Amino acid sequence: MTVRVGITGMGLVTPLGNDVATTWKALLAGVSGAGPITKFDASDHGVRIAAEVKDFDPLKYFDRKTARRTETFTQYAYAAAREALDQSGLDIASMPDDVGVLIGSGSGGLQLMQDQFAILLGEHPDRVSPFFITMMPANMAAGTLSMLLGARGPSLATVSACATGANAIGEAWETIRRGDATAMLAGGAEACIVSIAVASFTTMHALSSRNDDPQRASRPFDKERDGFVIGEGAGIVVLEELEHAKARGATVYAEVVGYAATSDAHHIVEPAPGGSGLVSAQRKALKKAGLAPEQIGYINAHGTSTYFNDRAETAAIKTVFGDHAYQLAVSSTKSMTGHMVGAAGGAEAIFTALALHEGALPPTINYEFPDPECDLDYVPNTPRQANVEYALSNSMGFGGHNAVLALKRAE
Repeated sequence: MTVRVGITGMGLVTPLGNDVATTWKALLAGVSGAGPITKFDASDHGVRIAAEVKDFDPLKYFDRKTARRTETFTQYAYAAAREALDQSGLDIASMPDDVGVLIGSGSGGLQLMQDQFAILLGEHPDRVSPFFITMMPANMAAGTLSMLLGARGPSLATVSACATGANAIGEAWETIRRGDATAMLAGGAEACIVSIAVASFTTMHALSSRNDDPQRASRPFDKERDGFVIGEGAGIVVLEELEHAKARGATVYAEVVGYAATSDAHHIVEPAPGGSGLVSAQRKALKKAGLAPEQIGYINAHGTSTYFNDRAETAAIKTVFGDHAYQLAVSSTKSMTGHMVGAAGGAEAIFTALALHEGALPPTINYEFPDPECDLDYVPNTPRQANVEYALSNSMGFGGHNAVLALKRAE
């Protein structure tokens, strides 16, 4: 018997708001979360803008001692997970061995790493924090959440750069389908607006340098795009075996019906020509879902606002969908959230689920100058009401990682 899996809870911490309702309202209003960097003194950096999480208070979720011993990405993950659980109504205490946690991060505790290396290189090894090695690793969001929530099922982390959150949800979906859990908390978390990361992305020429106009800097598929805006936050869902969710009267916001992961095997940062890796991932996700390309009505694109990514993703969509590509709505919510890196796939899966559940497609803002190589319907600048039954969420990551989730509107 095929096991079906639904999304029964969603939680967000994003540059647009620290919960689902605030973030979704801002997305439909076309609000940008980008602005000047405040997390460190960026005055000597070539890029001085980012999409930061704002007004986040860890003491809303942790006591002071636990907060001091928990890195920011883990704090974001826990806040999003608590919201998702509250929305779901899932009682972990009644089924602890049947609930797992699969939450990834692209870089883990990067700020802590930078700070502790400064202490070490200042020739003070005796002052390095004993908690460094338990706070920094990317698996610590999953590990900490399983401990705090009492979830004793599978506890794992994905690390696949910008595809991390989508891979986490897809692998959690597979975990439930094969019978290793009844429910999973899944998604991604990231807190990488750190001096060393911004400096490296800048010297890589990956970031937009529109320092004087940050809210117009992220412009996916626009001819004038010049790089992504680095973001942060968390996106966590409660995935639940569908019959179990129905039996307890839970609201199902969307059903996950397909997932695929592939590798470009091409280049460390540049997508394969024609987006061939994403072509394969989309086709495999559709096949696993039992869907024809013509059944897809919306794609939440990876859409980073970089020249190579946007061009490759557009080509991949046209290859997979043929003439139907021009009937699809395709939007990049990174135009508003910035690129949340390891958290992006989790947040964007939630945006895709909400688009299906609410019948509203978020726009791609800052779309002003059409690019002949990017010629699809990107839902430019204003949201759109649409009754869509099936959608994809695309994710692509440095290292050639591709992850595609197929979602269905809940019955």
